[in-house]
Amino acid sequence: MRSLVVKGRRSMTLSLTSLYLTHSLTHTHNALHATFRTFSPPSLHNTLFQIFSGILRPPIRAFSTTKTASEQSMASFDPSSVTYLTQREAAEIDETLMGPLGFSVDQLMELAGLSVATSISEVYKPGEYSRVLTLCGPGNNGGDGLVAARHLHHFGFKPLVCYPKRTPKPLYAGLVTQLEALSIPFMSVEDLPSDFSNDFDILVDAMFGFSFHGSPRPPFDDLIQRLVSLHQYNQSGQKRPVIVSVDIPSGWHVEEGDIDGTGIKPDMLVSLTAPKLCAKKFGGPHHFLGGRFVPPAIAEKYKLILPPYPGTSMCVRIGKPPQIDISALRENYISPEFLEDQVEADPINQFRKWFDDALAAGLKEPNAMALSTVGKDGKPSSRMVLLKGLEKDGFVWYTNYESQKGRNLSENPHAALLFYWDGLNRQGPVQKVSDEESEQYFHSRPRGSQIGAIVSKQSTVVPGRHVLYEEYKELEQKYADGSLIPKPKNWGGYRLTPQLFEFWQGQKSRLHDRWLLPLYDRLLVFEFPV
Repeated sequence: MRSLVVKGRRSMTLSLTSLYLTHSLTHTHNALHATFRTFSPPSLHNTLFQIFSGILRPPIRAFSTTKTASEQSMASFDPSSVTYLTQREAAEIDETLMGPLGFSVDQLMELAGLSVATSISEVYKPGEYSRVLTLCGPGNNGGDGLVAARHLHHFGFKPLVCYPKRTPKPLYAGLVTQLEALSIPFMSVEDLPSDFSNDFDILVDAMFGFSFHGSPRPPFDDLIQRLVSLHQYNQSGQKRPVIVSVDIPSGWHVEEGDIDGTGIKPDMLVSLTAPKLCAKKFGGPHHFLGGRFVPPAIAEKYKLILPPYPGTSMCVRIGKPPQIDISALRENYISPEFLEDQVEADPINQFRKWFDDALAAGLKEPNAMALSTVGKDGKPSSRMVLLKGLEKDGFVWYTNYESQKGRNLSENPHAALLFYWDGLNRQGPVQKVSDEESEQYFHSRPRGSQIGAIVSKQSTVVPGRHVLYEEYKELEQKYADGSLIPKPKNWGGYRLTPQLFEFWQGQKSRLHDRWLLPLYDRLLVFEFPV
């Protein structure tokens, strides 16, 4: 790592990995004393994510958790018991759905396409996998692909469609019109690149479904080979687009799968209604079931055992998600430059500017911050708290004074705050308050939260959640007349008086922008990969 000092500024060498405020903390009825702290690089190497042995110790508070029926059934479901359909059974179920059970083709197609789109969005986020090419065949599978492309557009992806053999029926013509109304481009086979590896992030294989027989004809045989050719990138380690197959990987035998091993090897398979026998041969990391429309009569007749759908989702994962190599998790940040002339002279104003950006971006809980403290035993600990006040002399939050963080701060009145605004690739700062100010804030909270502050003995052991509920109900009845709920003496605010700010903004290739702003000086630190 290398430090670059802004011209004309006093030289300092600090190796920081997050936007931190260092500060002196005192209880609000005492005078605030700010002392600048000097830190050496080793003490800050792991400030963003800290794991320390010995911090977790028994006994642990016993809380009972109540699961929904869906969660309970998901937890008890055995993936190995899933039913797989033969080609004949799949065809019979479709006929029954569209016959005596009253479903229409367009209804089933809409539900199937939505299931495909939601499965894709479960795993692949549009920020990283935005360019989607949907390859549509002439039958129902192609119709599912057209519907999926429309929903992917609404989910924030940028779909393109290749639909070389259009079906001359009003249903399919209507699906095309819907896509054209959204300005979703259609590409001919001739206009597609011969190598799919550079122009797309996701390739949706919606060419052939379970009713297909024989060998693929032009131009689909060529399109399948282009998908197959992508396997060479797996072997070379190069990044390639992911392949998502709808119900059946095109070219596979419906029951026997990829017989000679030379077919498409999709990364995701979205089985519809129920998985077909060939899905047992699927070796990719993501297998989903979609098409949440199987009525009990069908399930009973064919003795279908299918995983329960969670909540209101249109898809459910079959089997366990793949194991992730943590060391390979990496984000290449893309942000505008954060230059010296853009930095506010007053770091509090710079923080307000960034905080306003986080609010405008609609980020969830932008006032959430990691508070790091150290007790007299020298062991650090961190937890998330909520910023509840921002003033020229510091940052305010409220908590139980007898909690672990409260005890830490009484023993060592120095702390650090970290804000992480993911959508903006930014990190930021912390502080403490008076009894009058705590009282005023306490009574501005909902009455339920006021009672909760009395009931919750933070960082202590309780026999069970029922104890909390019983005490809560007693106090709720006691103050049901609307009388003033007294603030507990062990509850109040802290204010961090910052002495040092660091503003961090992610950039490509780990060449991040970092501005270190003591209240009396300013230093720019660039980080270079090691």
